[in-house]
Amino acid sequence: MTDGRHISQEDLALYAMQALSPEEFAPVRAHLAECAQCRAELAELHGDLALVAMSVDQHPVPAGARQRFLDRIAADADATQSAPKTTVVPIDGPRPARRVAAWIAWAAVAATILVSASLLWEVASLNRELNLQTAELAQQKAANARAREILELLTAPTAQRVVLTAPMPPKPWPTARAIYLPARGALILQASNLAPIPAGKTYELWVIPAKGAPIPAGLFRPDATGSASVVLPELPKGVPAKAFGVTIENAAGSATPTLPIVLSGAAPSTGE
Repeated sequence: MTDGRHISQEDLALYAMQALSPEEFAPVRAHLAECAQCRAELAELHGDLALVAMSVDQHPVPAGARQRFLDRIAADADATQSAPKTTVVPIDGPRPARRVAAWIAWAAVAATILVSASLLWEVASLNRELNLQTAELAQQKAANARAREILELLTAPTAQRVVLTAPMPPKPWPTARAIYLPARGALILQASNLAPIPAGKTYELWVIPAKGAPIPAGLFRPDATGSASVVLPELPKGVPAKAFGVTIENAAGSATPTLPIVLSGAAPSTGE
């Protein structure tokens, strides 16, 4: 640990890194309290250690640091040989040799670990933001596609436009307007002045084709003003309609209409 008068450069470096055992730490600390030269060398080691800790992108030691360590060791060895021998009490007994610059690699690894953790957190944050933006973009695309489909249905020249009325309507008369494009199976219904219905019941819209059984086309309940709508229900494509009807069914809907039909309307034959 000493050359007879001073702490070795290796042990000073380990002391600066707080890498000595408690048994080794105490005599070094006691010697530093009495030796100005060792304290000065320790202060310089602290400076080199700070430089290495800031060097996170590269592992090499600061320029000249290793050579300064080696130069000091050689100088101390020469001074020991030329100095008159004195009787001193060694700070510690012989121990296995350590690499002089072992603390340099340790500091570089520690700094790299800290920076790597910071980069991983930043990457995770960016991934979360990217996923959120991707989801928002997908929702916007779906909304735009639905809006285009509605616009195409409303403006299609071949769409069937039907007004549905009650057989013996009270006042105000409940009515509904349907726009249907058979080629695409696209349908929009807008109803108004509908009578309230009990809990557990629902209105159900029906497409009555030219051939075959009525096709359920959506469930709906009116709001407080009697208004309701059905927009783009799932319907088969290419089914021409001869009429549309509305019935009152149980809340889950029905596979076949339940009489009476509360609203109905014939489809014009010009629709495709």
